[in-house]
Amino acid sequence: MATSNRSKIAERRGKVLSTVLFGSRWLQVPLYLGLIIAQCVYVVHFMVELVHLVTGTMTLNEESIMLIVLGLIDVVMISNLLIMVIVGGYETFVSRLNLEGHPDEPEWLSHVNANVLKVKLATAIIGISSIHLLKSFINAHNMDEKTLLWQTIIHTAFIVSAISIAYIDRLMSSRPDGHA
Repeated sequence: MATSNRSKIAERRGKVLSTVLFGSRWLQVPLYLGLIIAQCVYVVHFMVELVHLVTGTMTLNEESIMLIVLGLIDVVMISNLLIMVIVGGYETFVSRLNLEGHPDEPEWLSHVNANVLKVKLATAIIGISSIHLLKSFINAHNMDEKTLLWQTIIHTAFIVSAISIAYIDRLMSSRPDGHA
């Protein structure tokens, strides 16, 4: 009789612990909401820079225009990265979004998982880093060589990291037993 009670108590503790652990994923929701606020900040920044570009068209030289446009592209790419993290992260780690059949459902969302998300994020970071590096090269006459060298090294590290992540993901997805 005592063994039966102990087993029921242990089972209840296990269920409570499982419920708490699984429910803890909802603690990420404020983080995703914070990223949405950060995206709003980027929208405001984009608009300010766009107004600066449009109002300064007659006084800006070609290099300045190009740097502002690259800055706008950079903001868009960072915003895309935020969307991938917000939507993909929520879908992967918190709860399904139930967008099946929605005309605006992103194609990549149907097969998103932690590994796919890592590869997509690494690729986006390379794109953002490429824009920063291009801006630096255009503005190279105002920068020291050491800064340019370190930016290039860091960009190369991003590329090597992304290739490594993609390679590892490919290895894991091609295992004969189908498990990672």
